[in-house]
Amino acid sequence: MKELLDTLAGWRAAGTDPADIGRAVVVRTFGSAPRPEGAVLLYAADGRIAGSVSGGCVEGAAAEEIEKARADGHARVIRYGISDEQAWDVGLACGGTIDVLVEPALPALAVDAAWASQGAGGLGSAVVTPLPAGSPPGTFGPHEPGTGSAPEPKLVVTEDGQLSGSLGSPDLDRRLVEAATEALRRGLSRTVELGERSLFVEVFPVRPRLVVVGGVEVARSLVRLARELGFETVVVDGRPAFATPERFPEVDRLIVGWPDEVADEIGLGPNDAVAVLSHDVKFDEPAIVTALRRGCRYVGAVGSRKTQADRRARLLEAGVTAEEVARLRGPVGLDLGGRAPAETALAILAEIVAERYGGSGVPMRERAASA
Repeated sequence: MKELLDTLAGWRAAGTDPADIGRAVVVRTFGSAPRPEGAVLLYAADGRIAGSVSGGCVEGAAAEEIEKARADGHARVIRYGISDEQAWDVGLACGGTIDVLVEPALPALAVDAAWASQGAGGLGSAVVTPLPAGSPPGTFGPHEPGTGSAPEPKLVVTEDGQLSGSLGSPDLDRRLVEAATEALRRGLSRTVELGERSLFVEVFPVRPRLVVVGGVEVARSLVRLARELGFETVVVDGRPAFATPERFPEVDRLIVGWPDEVADEIGLGPNDAVAVLSHDVKFDEPAIVTALRRGCRYVGAVGSRKTQADRRARLLEAGVTAEEVARLRGPVGLDLGGRAPAETALAILAEIVAERYGGSGVPMRERAASA
């Protein structure tokens, strides 16, 4: 949904009434589905279309279902089996099956959550949609008038664990908050089963942030790559000659200062990934200690195996706990074999992305062979 906000804003600016925009959103996938849970297609009454739920093979059918939903005012879940022939038509290697929630109008809660997650200092949130009752989980039929209860209201879970609304049971509410906050942490929408209910948890995490300590050559490539992947970027260096706009024209924020001293200024915290690249103990270790103690989700630092061993020993002597030291990624990055600055940056960012989504970092070929 977040990737369609600019499109949505453009449609509104052109005079399209938000009430005339329906949507389809993938709520389940089975097999080699072309789009993940949370993928969205928008379809306006004037025929405008944006986004995708299948990569091309069922977009027309999904748009027709939005028209039907707009006509009768009822949401529904439709299952699409994508044949191998259809998959090849849109450039996919194999088919799959998707469950798509079709809504007659854009849900205001989801739109508001998407916009809020783009703002500075906001909280990420998950919008929870109880799916239409009927068939067993995974085989839902259309929610037509007279064939089921009225749709339950949506709920919202913020990343700090606050729940707006209730499933009617403290235990179910607790489990929903746990599932939603975990989905937010990983940035992945999903459908969960709780108390014989199917609940679509659509996540809108805040924009991920990468804090780079040390304005070295690798950092320049790292900032460029991170921006391409949607990260907000911050570069911190106490050396004015390294932290210049000329060296980092694309960075969101450039700070000359000691990393531990600017932590409060930048609001360093659990949503941040921190890459320490300065190769200077007086910069590196205060930055590492601060990032670990503030619970940053990823903390990595450059250095050889011996440098890392010596560093860990000094950190323990300085009072950093063994559990905190164990979270330090060092040597930083995945083993891609490259040594050029851009290749090193790619290796670092690959590890950050793998940590964010719980990826293993192993080749997909090996994963497929062991499945």
